[in-house]
This record gives sequence, C-alpha cells and structure tokens, in this order.
Amino acid sequence: MLNRIDLRGGWRDPRALLPRAQLDVSVAVEKIRPIVEAVREHGFPAIQDATHRLDGLRLDRFRVPVEAITEAESTLEPEVRAALVEAIDRARRVHADQRRVDVTTEVVPGGTVTERWVPVDRVGLYVPGGLAMYPSTVVMNVVPAQAAGVRSLVVASPPQQENGGLPDARVLAACALLGVDEVYAVGGAQAIAMLAYGAATDAGGETRCEPVDMITGPGNIWVTAAKRLLRGVVGIDAEAGPTEIAVLADETADPVHVAADLISQAEHDPLAASVLVTPSVELVEAVDRELRRQVPETKHADRIGTALGGPQSGAVLVDDLAAGLRVVDLYAAEHLEIQTRDARAWAMRVRNAGAIFVGPYAPVSLGDYCAGSNHVLPTGGCARHSSGLSVQSFLRGIHIVEYDEAALRDTARHVVTLAAVEDLPAHGQAVRVRFQEQTGGAFPESLGGTFPESTDGAATT
Repeated sequence: MLNRIDLRGGWRDPRALLPRAQLDVSVAVEKIRPIVEAVREHGFPAIQDATHRLDGLRLDRFRVPVEAITEAESTLEPEVRAALVEAIDRARRVHADQRRVDVTTEVVPGGTVTERWVPVDRVGLYVPGGLAMYPSTVVMNVVPAQAAGVRSLVVASPPQQENGGLPDARVLAACALLGVDEVYAVGGAQAIAMLAYGAATDAGGETRCEPVDMITGPGNIWVTAAKRLLRGVVGIDAEAGPTEIAVLADETADPVHVAADLISQAEHDPLAASVLVTPSVELVEAVDRELRRQVPETKHADRIGTALGGPQSGAVLVDDLAAGLRVVDLYAAEHLEIQTRDARAWAMRVRNAGAIFVGPYAPVSLGDYCAGSNHVLPTGGCARHSSGLSVQSFLRGIHIVEYDEAALRDTARHVVTLAAVEDLPAHGQAVRVRFQEQTGGAFPESLGGTFPESTDGAATT
C-alpha cells in the first residue's frame, strides 16, 4: 500500500509534506573526490584501479574496438533491432523540429544583432549500467546531439563481466545504429573524470580519450556527484536523481492503469518515487488493491515493493483537481501523467514537469522508448527551473553585433552617459575616440563634450 498524505482542507505550503527521495549529493562528492583527483593527476592507472575496485574488472584498455561495436549490431535480435530503429526514427523526427535558426534583429538602421546558434564541439554521453541496461538512453542522448550538429560524440558505459569487460552488447548495438564508434568501457565517477580531463585509455598510452566540453546522461549518485564536482571544468546537463512519476487522477481513471504505471517507475530503483495525487479516496483504495495484486507478479517485486513503500512514494489526497494541480506543480515531477476528465485541458495548465503524459493511452513507458520525446528529464523538483535534454542542450547562443558609424553616433551619447553613471569613463572613451579625428580632437556636445567629473572629484578629459 502507498503511504497516504491527506492535504484535504487546504495547506498553506504542502511542499514539506510531499514525498521525495532524500539524497545527500554533497556527502557523495567528498567520497568520490579522491577518484576524480586521481584521474586528473594520473590518468589511466587511476581509472584502471577504480574500475578494478568498484566493478571487479581489471582492464588493460577501455576503448571498445570498432569491430566489437559492429559485431554487437550484427548479432542483435531482430525484434530488438526493429524496436531501436523505430525509437531512433521517432526521436529524430521530434528533435529535428527543435533546431533553432539564426535570427538577425535590426535594432536601428545600420545596427544589427544576430543570435547565432553554435553546437558544442565535443560531448561525452554517459549511459548507466547498474540494475538495468539502457540502450534507449544511447538514443536519447545521441539523437539530439546529432540534430544539434555536435561534431564529436563519445559514449562511456560501465564494463560488464558477462560481456568480457565491454559495455552491454545492446548498448554497443545502439551506438552502431547511430554511427557512434568512440565508446569506452568505463563507468561511475572515474568515467566522468576521464571525459572531463581526458586520459590515456590503454596501458601503453597508445590511445587517448580527449577531453569533452559537455557531459550528459543519467547515472547513480556517484555519477551525479562527479558531475557536480566537475561542473565548470565541463558543462553538464543536470544532476540526475532517482526517477519519479506523479499521476494526477480523478475517479474516471482506471486503477489497473494507474497501478501499472506507478509500478513501472518503481522498477528502476529502490529509491524511485511513485506518487498518486487525487481527490478520490475510492481510487486510492482501488489502486492499493491493484498494487497488492500486480507487484507480486513482477520480475523485480522486491525492488518495486521497496520503492512503493518508501518515504519517496505515496498517495496524496486533495480537495479537488484544482488543488491537485497546485500540488503537482509544487512537486514538479520528472514524469507527470494526467488521467482525468478533459485530461488535455488540465495538462495545458501544468507549469512544472519534466514531461507530461496525457490520457489513458500515453503511459510514461511510452516516453521512455518510442513516443519520440526525450526521457533524460529533470528530477528532484528541478523541473521548476530546468528542462529535459533536447537539441537546445547542445547549442550555445552567440550574439554578433554589427553597427556602422551612423548607428554608433546615434547612440553614443547614451553609452557615454551610462558609463559615467557607473563610473567607468574608459567605456565612454572607447566610443568617443572613434569620432575624435572628425572633430579636430574635441568631442562634440552630442557625444557628451568633455568627460564628467569622476566620483572622486577629479576631472577627466
């Protein structure tokens, strides 16, 4: 049964009462700091040692041979290939429409500002490989990066004992289908450090992973801690926490569907959060009955039961759907399902969510694989201020400013005035000097005449 949180009757600020996984990333940062610093200072031996201690594998090289990537793709089960090809196609269709175009604004005649969108040069894509394997995450990371025009893509994923120290074969096959051939069998904090600092990737130092400009992709708390520690050395997409689903539902929702969807996210991790928000006590009771029926039938019943029974999961009772909408906006779930009457109308009123799934036939698991949307989404309430991974994640906006003489002259007095207000007279001088020769060394009144006195009372000329 889900823990119940009764918010009926109104609460001024229910945020403290809402279920949420508690992770202290700052503590994890200190634990992985020695690994990251060792990789920065020593490179390959430090990565090798961390991989041996944490993954139980001692590897003499981390770069996956291209032949192994090709073989993984050629031996892929036909149904898995078909599913991945379909997921790639749908994701490409959605992400192709996200590419921004350069825009030029004429501010005044002769004065323009162009916003130019430039892709990041080199990106490291992390694909986790702990409790589950995620070829779909390869798709979700690579497709938007390629659509953005990123020139160099590298994938890092933990080595697997059962695959001879290579990443999961299905992960490699997904890389092959997407045309990515630079793949490393490195996981955890050491992988993030290798991507950020660069390092030799074999004992002889013959091959090397060059540093990346940005790292994206989900991971466990150690990966998240390394990303936090290295933010600034590289750009990161987000600090991913345990997965979350919230379901806003009324009495029209099918409890079988709701229970199955809550279970689907609980399957990821014992810390995964599954939250039902509803004004219907009858629905909560029906969902509890379904959970008792469905959970024992699942492959990962222990993991799911731990997640559903944990403090991060629960059923939140509210007075009505309007109150429920306020709750889900405060919760800002990674995944939000709307299973109500007029579901789309309610969905369009939501302000805070990583992705919204509308109606009975758009479960979160569709978005995990084949909706065309991206499943790398903000967690832990970060949807209040952050977006999921998209083409925009890999683009930088650069302003290109072009003014001719007349346009600069027209606004020069304003630049000089504001420079004086901020006591930065050299800023004004940088404009005035461009017109000095035309006025015989004097500055015309239209450009502010002589400089005003500085704030310490000393006149400047």
